[in-house]
Amino acid sequence: MRFRLLLLLAWPALALADPPEITGVEATASGSGWRFDVTIAHPDTGWDHYADGWRVELEDGTVLGFRELFHPHVEEQPFTRSLSGVVIPDGVTRVFLRARDNVDGWNEATLPYDLPAG
Repeated sequence: MRFRLLLLLAWPALALADPPEITGVEATASGSGWRFDVTIAHPDTGWDHYADGWRVELEDGTVLGFRELFHPHVEEQPFTRSLSGVVIPDGVTRVFLRARDNVDGWNEATLPYDLPAG
């Protein structure tokens, strides 16, 4: 019973947790692939809840690249991390970026990004 009461008291805080948000993207063609510099904002609280990755996708959800984040960024918000070597299929001019955290998983929302002309 006590556990249920604690869960009920904590539920509003859990429900208000913001998903990780991609607030900026820069992409540059590099060799045979692309380099993505992605800025993420998330109310990291420490090892118990933090943004732990982002990925580049096609519109149909096909994953082209994944950047894992190995630690919280409590004091560094928003923060930017890079991923190189992302191969974009010929003819694709728009990709989508999605972030996740270690508690709630992948954000349902994606951020569309139009690749700069080469």
